[in-house]
Amino acid sequence: MDRDAWDARYQGDELVWRAEPNQFLVREVELLPAGRALDLACGEGRNAVWLATRGWQVTGVDFSERGLEKARRLAADRGADVEWVAADLLAWNPPQGVYDLVIVFYLQLAAPARGVVLSKAAAAVAAGGTLLVVGHDLANLTDGYGGPQDPAVLFTPDDVASELDGLRVDRAERVQRTVTTDAGDRVAVDALVRAVRPDG
Repeated sequence: MDRDAWDARYQGDELVWRAEPNQFLVREVELLPAGRALDLACGEGRNAVWLATRGWQVTGVDFSERGLEKARRLAADRGADVEWVAADLLAWNPPQGVYDLVIVFYLQLAAPARGVVLSKAAAAVAAGGTLLVVGHDLANLTDGYGGPQDPAVLFTPDDVASELDGLRVDRAERVQRTVTTDAGDRVAVDALVRAVRPDG
């Protein structure tokens, strides 16, 4: 989807996604000491806002102005101070080596573009910092619920792990996420990768 399509999707006052943070963010990050965080493809800002309410100094980046409007509103409602940046991640370059946490959640791009963004994300991680990537896994097409149906924008944990130069991959696995629908609970298959830049 392009910028105009996402702006159209974010039309209206209601959030497209929930206001609560992603469950994998909470599980993987809640014990980390707060520092500087970068949320790439932040959408309506739920993960960035949650981090900010827990003491993180957060920058959220997305190319949808409409999504960022909702993010600003959510931040104001939660009393969270977040720096919001409107930018295309393929063109925008974050400062290198300064973030204690970089997150990339459900950014579904074809392999060449995904590699560009993940390379920038990895470079932005400070020594001792963490990169957390979560997205719709390729296996979700056959074994899971929802998500994009184009295999070109899906990936595996190994795909992501191979694109993180300079980082030590501590976790790369398929995880299950429960999705509540009108017809009952369904299970989605996600790829989760957690990597760290070694100190020194």
